[in-house]
Amino acid sequence: MRLLRGRAADPETDFDRTRRMADRVAEDREPALRVWRPHRQVAFGRRDANSDGYDRARRTARNRGYTVIERAVGGRAVAYTGSTVSFALAEPTEDPRETIDDRYEWAKAALKRALDDCGVTVRTGEPDASFCPGSHSLQAGGKIAGLAQRVRQSVAVVGGIVVVRDHEAIAEVLAPIYEALDVPFDPQSVGSVANAGGTDDADQVIAALERALADDRDVSVTAIRGT
Repeated sequence: MRLLRGRAADPETDFDRTRRMADRVAEDREPALRVWRPHRQVAFGRRDANSDGYDRARRTARNRGYTVIERAVGGRAVAYTGSTVSFALAEPTEDPRETIDDRYEWAKAALKRALDDCGVTVRTGEPDASFCPGSHSLQAGGKIAGLAQRVRQSVAVVGGIVVVRDHEAIAEVLAPIYEALDVPFDPQSVGSVANAGGTDDADQVIAALERALADDRDVSVTAIRGT
C-alpha cells in the first residue's frame, strides 16, 4: 500500500493530489491511503452549487478567511480550520457497487478504533441539523466524523473528516453559510475529539487513522511537498 503524507502548497493543488492518487490506483491496482490536514477552506458539494444562495455562501466563506473549494460529488459544505483531519483510502475493485455497504462498515469500524486510541468513544449517527448530513457519521457530544464514498469502474475511494478541535470556529463559519444555502443547521451539533475529552493534537489523530486504515498492510511512504 502507498501512504501519502503531507499536503501541497495550496488548496487547489492539494485537492488534486487526492484525485491523482485514485487515478493511479485505478491504473496499477495498488491500494493507497492519505491522511492529512487540509488548508483552511470550505469545501462545497454539487448540491450546494445548485442552490440559489450559493454565491452568497461562497462570499461568506471568503469574507471569513476561508478558501472556497468545489467538490465534484454530492454532500454539503464542510469547513476545515487547519486542524481538521481528512482521510482517503483508494482500493482497486472489480465491481465497486456490490461492496459499498461492506466498505462503509469496515471504514466506520476502523475509524472507531482510531478515535478510541485518541481517547474518545464514539457511536454511529449524528445530531439533527448537522453539517454535511449523512447516514455514515460518528458522534460523541456532537458530530465528530463523517464518511463518504466515491466509486467508479475500477476503484473505490472511502474518505471523510475528523474534527479534532475548533468546533466552535467551524460552527461559527458554517451557520451563515447553511443559512444562505437554506439548509437546516444547528451550531450545537458540531463536536470535536478534544471537546469529547480526547486529544487536541491533530498529528496524533493522523497517526491513529493511518494505523487503523492501513490495517497491518505493508506501506511505502511518499511525501507530498508543500506547506
